[in-house]
Amino acid sequence: MSLRKGTKVWVEDRDSAWVPAEVAGFKGNQVQLVAGSGKTVLAMPEKLFPRDADEDEHGGVDDMTKLTYLNEPGVLYNLRRRYALNDIYTYTGSILIAVNPFTKLPHLYNVHMMEQYKGAPFGELSPHVFAVADASYRAMVTEGRSQSILVSGESGAGKTETTKLIMQYLTYVGGRAASDERTVEQQVLESNPLLEAFGNARTVRNDNSSRFGKFVEIQFDANGRISGAAIRTYLLERSRVVQITDPERNFHCFYQLCASGKDAEKYKLGHPSHFHYLNQSKTYELEGVSNAEEYMKTRTAMYIVGISQEEQEAIFRTLAAILHLGNVEFSPGKEHDSSVLKDQKSSFHMQMAANLFMCDENLLLATLSTRTIQTREGIIIKALDCNGAVSSRDALAKTVYARLFDWLVEKINRSVGQDLNSQMQIGVLDIYGFECFKDNSFEQFCINFANEKLQQHFNEHVFKMEQEEYSKEEINWSYIEFIDNQDVLDLIEKKPLGIIALLDEACMFPKSTHHTFSTRLFQSFRDHPRWEKAKFSETDFTLSHYAGKVTYHTDYFLDKNRDYVVVEHCNLLSSSKCPFVANLFCSLPEESSRSSYKFSSVAARFKQQLQALMETLNTTEPHYVRCVKPNSLNRPQKFENLSILHQLRCGGVLEAVRISLAGYPTRRTYSEFVDRFGILAPEFIDATYDEKSTTEKILKNLKLKNFQLGKNKVFLRAGQIGVLDSRRAEVLDNAAKRIQCRLRTFVARRNFVSTRAASFALQAFCRGFLARALYAVKLETAAAIFIQKHVRRWLMRHAYVELYSAVVTLQSNIRGFSTRQRFVHGKKHKAATLIQARWRMRKVRSAFKHHQASIVAIQCLWRQKLAKRELRKLKQEANESGALRLAKNKLEKQLEDLTWRLQLEKRMRVSNEEAKSVEISRLQKVVESLNLKLDASKLATINECNKNAVLQNQLELSAKEKSALERELIDMAELRKENAVLKSSMDALDKKNSDLANELLKAQKNTNDTIKKLQEFEHKCYNLQQNVNSLKEKLSVLEDENHIMRQKALVVSPKSTRRGFEKATVPEMNSGALVPHTHRKPEFESPTPSKMITPYSHGLSESRRTKLTMERPQENYEVLSRCIKDDIGFKDGKPSAACIIYKCLLQWRAFESERTVIFDHIIEGISDVLRVGDENITLPYWLSNASALLCLLQRNLRPNGFPPTQRSAGSSSLALRIAQGLSSPFKHGDGMSHLEARYPAILFKQQLTACVEKIFGLMRDSLKKELSPLLGSCIQGPKAARVHAGKSRSPGNAPQQLPGSQWDNIIKFLDTLMIRLHGNHVPSFFIHKLITQVFSFINMSLFNSLLLRRECCTFSNGEYVKSGLAELEKWIVNTGDEFAGTSWHELNYIRQAVGFLVIHQKRRKSLDEIRQDLCPALTVRQIYRISTMYWDDKYGTQSVSNEVVAQMRELLNKDNQNLTSNSFLLDDDLSIPFSTEDIDKAIPLIDPSDIELPSSLSGYSCVQFLAQHQNEIVRSSQIVAV
Repeated sequence: MSLRKGTKVWVEDRDSAWVPAEVAGFKGNQVQLVAGSGKTVLAMPEKLFPRDADEDEHGGVDDMTKLTYLNEPGVLYNLRRRYALNDIYTYTGSILIAVNPFTKLPHLYNVHMMEQYKGAPFGELSPHVFAVADASYRAMVTEGRSQSILVSGESGAGKTETTKLIMQYLTYVGGRAASDERTVEQQVLESNPLLEAFGNARTVRNDNSSRFGKFVEIQFDANGRISGAAIRTYLLERSRVVQITDPERNFHCFYQLCASGKDAEKYKLGHPSHFHYLNQSKTYELEGVSNAEEYMKTRTAMYIVGISQEEQEAIFRTLAAILHLGNVEFSPGKEHDSSVLKDQKSSFHMQMAANLFMCDENLLLATLSTRTIQTREGIIIKALDCNGAVSSRDALAKTVYARLFDWLVEKINRSVGQDLNSQMQIGVLDIYGFECFKDNSFEQFCINFANEKLQQHFNEHVFKMEQEEYSKEEINWSYIEFIDNQDVLDLIEKKPLGIIALLDEACMFPKSTHHTFSTRLFQSFRDHPRWEKAKFSETDFTLSHYAGKVTYHTDYFLDKNRDYVVVEHCNLLSSSKCPFVANLFCSLPEESSRSSYKFSSVAARFKQQLQALMETLNTTEPHYVRCVKPNSLNRPQKFENLSILHQLRCGGVLEAVRISLAGYPTRRTYSEFVDRFGILAPEFIDATYDEKSTTEKILKNLKLKNFQLGKNKVFLRAGQIGVLDSRRAEVLDNAAKRIQCRLRTFVARRNFVSTRAASFALQAFCRGFLARALYAVKLETAAAIFIQKHVRRWLMRHAYVELYSAVVTLQSNIRGFSTRQRFVHGKKHKAATLIQARWRMRKVRSAFKHHQASIVAIQCLWRQKLAKRELRKLKQEANESGALRLAKNKLEKQLEDLTWRLQLEKRMRVSNEEAKSVEISRLQKVVESLNLKLDASKLATINECNKNAVLQNQLELSAKEKSALERELIDMAELRKENAVLKSSMDALDKKNSDLANELLKAQKNTNDTIKKLQEFEHKCYNLQQNVNSLKEKLSVLEDENHIMRQKALVVSPKSTRRGFEKATVPEMNSGALVPHTHRKPEFESPTPSKMITPYSHGLSESRRTKLTMERPQENYEVLSRCIKDDIGFKDGKPSAACIIYKCLLQWRAFESERTVIFDHIIEGISDVLRVGDENITLPYWLSNASALLCLLQRNLRPNGFPPTQRSAGSSSLALRIAQGLSSPFKHGDGMSHLEARYPAILFKQQLTACVEKIFGLMRDSLKKELSPLLGSCIQGPKAARVHAGKSRSPGNAPQQLPGSQWDNIIKFLDTLMIRLHGNHVPSFFIHKLITQVFSFINMSLFNSLLLRRECCTFSNGEYVKSGLAELEKWIVNTGDEFAGTSWHELNYIRQAVGFLVIHQKRRKSLDEIRQDLCPALTVRQIYRISTMYWDDKYGTQSVSNEVVAQMRELLNKDNQNLTSNSFLLDDDLSIPFSTEDIDKAIPLIDPSDIELPSSLSGYSCVQFLAQHQNEIVRSSQIVAV
C-alpha cells in the first residue's frame, strides 16, 4: 500500500480495536497519523489498512463484498454504521450477519414482510433472515436437494430467536400438507418454548441461553409442503442441574414449576430459594418475564405437541422430585465411611422424592448411600461416605433430568411425525459458538471442537462460492490456495493419538489424574505447530484454533468425560409404580463384572454425534447465519468493537474475508469501474467506447498484472484497488492543485484591485479633509462677524423695550381704576333689577297653582260619576251573556292546553337561548342602572354648577362684606373638591359602563355562535333523519325479502330437501344447454348473504324438477345461452345482452314465478363464459352487462311476501303491464310501478350482485398481475442510462432506451385499459373505482420496493421515479376527473418519499419540517427507513442530520415499548369499494325498450315480441314524421 500525506487509513487502537486516521507525515520507518479524535500516533506501514473516505458518508453497504477495501476494520465499521441505523442484518456474500438489537423490532417480522421476501431473488431486497430462509426453500424446491441453515454465535447473540424466525418463515411458505390433518407447522413452532423451558437457562451473558445444540430437520413433500419434522439435540449441560454459579440460573422449567400456584402446592414446592439446586444463585426472576405466565405457555406447548394430561403431570412430578432430591443432606453414620440422613428436613425431602418417583423410600436411600461391587465370591455392598452419597444423589438427578429431556425430544419427534418418504429437508442448526473465557474447561473444549468442524465446512462452502463466482464470470482461478484447518482437527480427534483418544484412555484407568493426562499430552504433541504448553501451569495446554489461541485447564477433564450410570438407580426407577418414570429407565445398562458404576465417554459420544451431523450437512446445501452480540450489557445501541471483532473471528467471518483476500477480493462491474477510474485514462473514453475494453486499457496503462476480466465484472487481486485509488487520488490532487492555482490567481488579482481602489479612496479622503479644514476657518471668521452684529443690535433693543414697558404700565393702572368704578355702579343696578323680577314671578306662579288644583279636583269628580254609570251598564250586559262565557272558558282552556304543549315543545330548543337571554337581560339591567346613576351624577354636577353661578352672583352682590365673601370662597373650594370627586366617580362609572358594554358584546357574540351551532346541529339532525328514513326503507325491503325466504324455506319439507341434495339432477335437454347441478362447481362466492342460501332449484325432487323443466320451452334456454355466449354488442351505449335478458324474463313472467331454474341457468352461463373466455375481452364486457342487468332488477323489482292472488287477475294485470310497456316508452323510477318479485327473483338479484363484485375483483387482480412486472422495472432507472446521462458518454448512433421508456409502457398499459373499458361501455363509476385501485396498487408497489431496496433510495433514482410520476400525472389530467378523479391522491406515499429523495440540504431540515411539510402522510418509521437507506450517487450530499436520526430512533423505541409499532410497508387494498345502492345511484337510467333483436336470435319464436315492438316503434316514428 502506497502511503502519502492525506491518505485515509485504519490504525490499531487498544480500546476501540481500530480507529480511522489520516497520514500526516513520516518519521523514519514509521508513519505519523492523526486519528479521528485529534490524537497523533505513530505506526508501522505494514500495520495499517487502507480506508475509503466515501463509505463514511452513508450508512454502510448491505453486502460487505461491495466494500472498496475488504479488510478487518472495514468489516467492523460497516457493521457499526448499519447497527447505528437499526439495520441489524448484513451480507458477506451469501453469509448473513445478524447483530442482536436488544430491542423489539416487530415491523421487520410481520406477515407482510414475509410476503415481500417470498420468491424474491437473494440479494435484491435488504438483508434479512427471511431472505436466507427463502433462498434455502427455493433452492430445495427447484433443485430437489436438501438444504441446511447453520445459525451460530455466542451466548446472547440471538441464535434462538433467529432459529425461531427461520422456522416461522418456512412454516409460512411451506404450510401444512393438504393430506395431513395434523398442524405440523404449529407443533414445530410450539416445540421451541417447550425445549427452551427444559434446555435453556440464564447465563452471565444471556437470560435465555440454549444449553444444548439443536438441529431441527423440517421435511417437505413433493409439493413443497411441510410433511414432518425431527429434532436432534447435542451435549445437554447436565451439570447445570446440580451446580450453578451466581448470577446464573438453573433450567427455566424449575422456576416455572415453583411459580405454578396450585401445582406447586400439590408437589410441596415453594419459593426457589428453599431448594439447594436453585438457591446456589440469588437470581430467581428474569427482568420482564413472569414465571407463572411462562409456565402456562409451557403447558400450552405440551398440549399442542401432543403430550397428554397424565404425561404432563408425570413430567412436573419428576421435576419436583429432582428439587426435593437436591435438599437431601447426609451426615456421617455410626460405621466407618458410612452416611445417614442429616435431619428431619432431609427425611421429609427424601420421603417426598420417593413419593413423587413412586418408589420405595428405603430402597432410594440405600441406592444413594451404598455401592454394589460384583466379585467372584458374590456381591459386596459398600457404604458411601457423605461426599460419595452427595455425588450419588447428584448423579441420579442428572441422569433423571437427561433422560427426561431425551424423552421430551423423542415425544416431540413422534408427535410432529417424521415423513420417512420425504426426499427434501431443510435443517436448521442452532448451536453454540466458539468460546474463549478466562477459565476454559471440558465444555469449552467440546464446543470449540464442534466449531472447528463447522468452520472447516464453512471454509469449504465459502471457497466453493468463490469458485462458482469465478466460474460464472469465466475467469482463471486454478492457482488460488485454500485455507484449511484439518491439522487442528487431527490433533483433537485422530486415533490413536488424538486428544479425545488419549482422554478416553486416561479415563479407563482408575488411578489416572489430570497430571498424568497432561504429561501424556505433552509427550505426544510437543512438536505440533498448533500445540503450546501454558507458561504458568504444569497441567494446562493451549490450542491454536481458527479464531485464536485458547488455554484449557485439565483439572476436571477426566471427571467431566466420565459419564457414570449407576445400575442401582436404574433398577430402582425402572420398577417405579409411575409408568412414566419406569419408561424413562426401561433400557437397563449391561451387567458389569466388578462395579455397578458404568463408564461412558462424553467426548467419544459427542464426537459420534458431531460426525453424524457433519455427514448430514455434507449431503445438504448449506446457508450460514452468524449472530453477533454487540455488547455485554444487553443494551440497545451500544457497540463494543473489541467484543464484536472477537466474535467475527470466532464466527469465521474474518476467515471468509481471508479466503476472499486469497483470490480476488475486489470485484466491480465494468460500468462502476469506468465510472470511478475513468479519470485515470480519459483519452480512452470517447463517444463510442466499450466498458470492458476501456477497463482493460486502464489497467494495462497502469501496468497492473494478475487481474481477471470476467463477463460482467473485473476481478482485482489484493492491493490493486489501493494502487488504483492512489493513482486516482494523484489525478484528483493534480486537478485540485490546478484549481487551487487558478483560485489563488483569482484571489490575488481580487486583492490587488481592492487595494488599488482603497488607495484611490484614501487619496480622495485626504484631499477632502484639507479642503474641509480651510472651509472651516473661513466659516468661523464669518460667524464671528455675524455674532458681533447681532449682539450690538440686542443691547440697543433691550434698552428701548424697558422704557416702553414702564410707560404702558403707568397708563394701564390709571385706566383700570376708572373702569372698576363704573363696573361697581352697574353691578348694583343689575342686582336690584333681578330681585324685583324674581319677586313678581313668585306672586304670579302661586296664584296659577291654586287655580290649577281647583280645576283638577272638579275634573276627577265628573269622571268618577261617568265611570260608575258605565259600570252599572256593563254589569247588566254581563248577566245577559252567561251562555257565551262557558263557551269562551272552554275555548280558553283549549287555548291554554295548546299553548302549554307549544311551550313544552319549544322549551327544549330555547333552553340555551333563555339562559343566554336571562344573562343578557341581567347585564342590560345592570347597564341601565349604571346609566341612571351616571345621569344622576351628571344632574348633580349641573346643579352644583348652577349653585356655583348663584354663589358667584352673591359674591358680586356682597363684595363689601369681606368676611361673608371669605366663607363663601371656602365653600366654593369644598364644592370644587366635591366636584372633582364626582368627576372621578363619573369617570369610574364610564369605565364600568364601557366594560359592561364589552361584556355585553362578548355575550352577544357567544349567543350568535351558540345560535349558529344550534342551526348546524338542526341541519345535522335533519340529515340524520333523512338517513334514518332511507335506512328504514332499505330495512323494510330486506325484511320483505327475508320474509319471502323464510316462507319458501318453510314450504320445502326436510325430506325433499335432503333428496334434492342427494339427487339434484336435471334431465338432459336435446340441445345440451342444461348441465346437472351435481357436476357444477360454483364460480363465484359472494360476501353477501346470498352466499349462505342454497339455490331453491337444488331442493326440488327429481320428478318436480322434470315437470318444471318441461313447462318451459327448450327454446327459452337456447335463447339465453346464445345471448350469454355470443357478443351481441351495444346499442347507443346500452348493453344489448342485459336488456334482452331482462325483457325476456319480463315477457316469460320469470320474476313472478314461484318455481323456476332459469335464473340458475343464467348465472351458470355467465360463469362458464368468464371461465373459458379471454379475460381482457370477457371481463369488461360482462361487467357492463351484469351491472346493467343488476340496475334494472334493483329499480324495477319489489319483494312480495304475500301469497299470489287469483291466477286470472294476476295474468291480466301482468298482461296489461306488458302491453303498456310495449305500446309506450319504457318508464323508470316513479314512472313505472315495481314488479312484485318472488323468492327466485330475489335470490337471482343477490347472486347477480355477487357476480358483479367477483367480475370487478377478477379485473382488478388481472390488472395488478399485468402491472407488477412493469412496476418492477420502473422503481429503479436503467443503470447504463443513469451513468451515461450524467457523463454524456452514450454512443452517437447506437439505439439507446430512454429512462422514461419503462414509464411509457405503463402509460401505454393504462391507455389500452381505457380503450378496452370504453369499448365495452363500462360505466364511468366502475372505471373510476378501478383506476383508483390500480393507482393505489402502483403506490403500494413502488413505495414498498423503495423501502426494501437500498439501491433505489438514491438521488438519481428519485429523479427518475419523479419524472415517471409526472407522466402519470399528465395521464390523469388528460383522462379527466370523471374516470381518474382522485387517483393522483392515491400516489401520496410514493410522491412524498420521492420528494424527500430529491430535495437538497437534507441535513438542514428538522424532524418537524420533514413530518409536517415534506412527508406529512408518512410515519416516523417510514421516514427513518428512507433517511437511513438514502445515499446520493449524483452530488455526494448527505442524508438528514444525526440529531434528526436520534429523535426518530427515540420515537421508534417508545413505539416498540408500547407495542404500537406497525410495519413500514403498505398493505394492498383488496376490498370491493361499492355496494348495490352505490351502483344504483351512480349508473344512469337504462331504457331497454329500443333494443333491436340480433340476427342470431331472429329465428327463435320466443323472442319475436322484440321484433314486433321494434316494428311498432318504426311505424310510430314514420307517422310522427308525416
